Amino acid sequence: MEVILLEKIHRLGALGDRVNVRPGYGRNYLIPQRKAVPATPDNVARFEEQRAELERAQADAFEAATARAESLKEARVTVKAKAGSEGKLFGSVGTGDIADALSAAGVAVEKREVRLPHGSLREVGEFQVEIHLHADVDVEVTVEIVPEDAVGAA
Repeated sequence: MEVILLEKIHRLGALGDRVNVRPGYGRNYLIPQRKAVPATPDNVARFEEQRAELERAQADAFEAATARAESLKEARVTVKAKAGSEGKLFGSVGTGDIADALSAAGVAVEKREVRLPHGSLREVGEFQVEIHLHADVDVEVTVEIVPEDAVGAA
């Protein structure tokens, strides 16, 4: 299925690119999320009319993401979790926990923006976590996981 991208999509293409994608990906994700339109002659003509407006919107989104990245650059957040004596957590710290902690620290971050490529964090310690704000803007923040009882003592 050939589609025209309405915004830059990581590992797929930039605004205005005509790309071939699997039909399910196009029908079920790209088109309903308004990230792409089918590459029909009518849609191609309509896209060319709106190109400048879409490029301006994309530039504004990039500027906003860059500003958010500057505010997150030196961010350091502490997450309390129940842990055993050997530093293993009873459970795990996931994307939602990290997003909530960053939001409580004053920087609004959504759960979907937090990237944990190796899965949830399951032990006490300090970790570098990537925050994906835009297709071209990523920033790393430091997340420290401490046992719940040690927070008051420190």
